[in-house]
Amino acid sequence: MTVQHQGPLAGIKVVELGSMIAGPFSATLLADFGAEVIKVEQPGTGDPMRQIGPFTEGESLWWNVEARNKRSITLDLHAQEGQELLRDLVGQVDVLIENFRPGTMERWGLGWERLSGINPKLIMASISGYGQSGPYSQRPAYDRMAQAFAGILNMTGFPDRPPVRPGVAIADYGTAVFAAFAIMMALYHRDARGGQGQQIDAAMFEAMFRLTDNMVTCYDQLGATRSRSGNLNRNAAPGDHFVTKDNRYLVVTVSSDALFARLCTCMDRVDLITDERFSSHDARAARLPEINGIVGDWVRSMTAQEACEKLDGGQQPNSLIYGVEEIMADPHYAFRGSIATVQHPRIGPIKMQGVSPRLLGTPAPEIRPAPTLGDATEDVIVNLLGRSAEELAHLRSIGVV
Repeated sequence: MTVQHQGPLAGIKVVELGSMIAGPFSATLLADFGAEVIKVEQPGTGDPMRQIGPFTEGESLWWNVEARNKRSITLDLHAQEGQELLRDLVGQVDVLIENFRPGTMERWGLGWERLSGINPKLIMASISGYGQSGPYSQRPAYDRMAQAFAGILNMTGFPDRPPVRPGVAIADYGTAVFAAFAIMMALYHRDARGGQGQQIDAAMFEAMFRLTDNMVTCYDQLGATRSRSGNLNRNAAPGDHFVTKDNRYLVVTVSSDALFARLCTCMDRVDLITDERFSSHDARAARLPEINGIVGDWVRSMTAQEACEKLDGGQQPNSLIYGVEEIMADPHYAFRGSIATVQHPRIGPIKMQGVSPRLLGTPAPEIRPAPTLGDATEDVIVNLLGRSAEELAHLRSIGVV
């Protein structure tokens, strides 16, 4: 039953439990680089992401992005027979990823103590909103709750308006990246250092909390709190989303005196370099609206193409704010193959994000389409776990698979 993959993680076997993003995306990252991922889904319904639109030919497009490169088996973990099969499967794999509320796996007889007794080499990544311990561990959580609890939403948005969520589920996706990194560290410890398996406790709020740069230290040492500042940042002076003559948004940020000198040269305003109001970063930060106004007037006098050409010519960092239509048409995305085309058996060719990052010596294998519900159930139960066709038929008849 072993699927032959190329890629640096070929030979690593992963069982993925749970649903939606945080747990499954962690497994997707491993699958993208060649790990064999067996996704366990509820019989009849599968991962709820399968039901989230928009749809093409009855297929969830989101599901097809995030479940790529996986195999699917159906298994009712509420049933004793399903739990027994899962325990058998754990004995055959390297990694288990789950994102149930803490205590759920233990109630099913699938907790760390039980599973590590079956497979001492197992790496078990447990992803939850608030962690496996602590007074809030039993709280349910989604992406936005983790951002709220970590302090990120409090500083996102404009000062005179309520907090604003980012445009993507950064807590779900960010926690998944942390978890995948932790899995690789645990595998290295196990395989390169002769260690045993271990459990990973990945809390969504802590992943987001780690991204809040110096928020805690500034409060601890200075009593300073972070407030919402919109697009303004004292570390980028000047810096804003400036509007061009043809109503495009252009991002320009300056974080050093050298970059400010470049920008002034691009603007034909070298007089600003020695202007006492703007001669240092602190001086510019203290007059951020004023210096942004000068840059904004300059940007507004040109089309987006003209402004970008001026800035690019002067090696000044900048970027137009892209929508997906610009992304799909941009030659840099095309040159690097950042947008992959996956051959889907029911939809046909479907475009999605490519694999990131790039390992130039051991590149990722070609992306395979997301699985149909239970496409590998028979193969896993009969060929890997050694159950008979009659046993499989019985399991189907009682709804376990």
